Amino acid sequence: MTTTKTTQTTHTLKAPGATLTYDHRRIQSTTEPILFLIGSPMGAAGFGTLAGHFPDRTILTYDPRGSERSEKDDPADHVDPEIHAGDLHRVIEAVGEGPVDLFASSGGAVNALALVSRHPEQVRILVAHEPPLAGILADGEAALAVTSAVQETYQRSGWGAGMAHFIAVTAHEGPFTENELVPPDPSMFGLPTADDGSRVDVLLGQNMVTCTHYQPDFEALKHASTRIVVAAGEKSGGQMASRGAHAVAERLGQELVLFPGDHGGFLGGEYGQTGDPEAFAAKLAEVLISAAKG
Repeated sequence: MTTTKTTQTTHTLKAPGATLTYDHRRIQSTTEPILFLIGSPMGAAGFGTLAGHFPDRTILTYDPRGSERSEKDDPADHVDPEIHAGDLHRVIEAVGEGPVDLFASSGGAVNALALVSRHPEQVRILVAHEPPLAGILADGEAALAVTSAVQETYQRSGWGAGMAHFIAVTAHEGPFTENELVPPDPSMFGLPTADDGSRVDVLLGQNMVTCTHYQPDFEALKHASTRIVVAAGEKSGGQMASRGAHAVAERLGQELVLFPGDHGGFLGGEYGQTGDPEAFAAKLAEVLISAAKG
């Protein structure tokens, strides 16, 4: 009987303006590339269940700059997908076992597109799951205004109001109208109505604009050596992140791949959300095998 030796290590990496934390679960017997699982602002803690469905793969996860264990030197520093791409480049380089297979969801998918446009040699396969790119939608002008309005709500009224507006906007299906510029009552979602004065939330204070307003370099992506697969959840309907995936696939001249569940289909209780992680992982494995064959 053969025993597969697994080692789990956590590392820190100093980058300009931040200290990044990443986790490396190494399977010594594997010949497959590292499977790097990323989100943004979701960190490594969001991928425990999904990683568990790939016991034969070496797994890399990390916390994006400003999230969880990866601290910015100055919490007020601006961070955008290009900066996150630089961090991803540094982590892959530090591990030294590239190119990797990269599953990237939500803001992580946006950051991954930025990485591949600059360093395609570091990524063999990219599965970009629901990148919430407001600016490339058919109703891009309205979508940009709505995402900016969410951040403005947060800056004006605090976390509860900002999160309520975020939930309403991300759950909205179809093109945006002026109605989505108006924030809902936080109490409708069981959220606090009082403002605690804090303005350091990475999702609301940073990603809501820097991520959604990013414009990928589609020419670079079309010519990249990386095999790019664009994916969306079967249950995501016409939500902005799903529409972003459809728009990216169209711009790259690809057919969109549908995955089980919705935007959080891979979650197995992390952050209080449960999708369909077993079916999601099976689909991801299928897609990676197919993409590897070319």
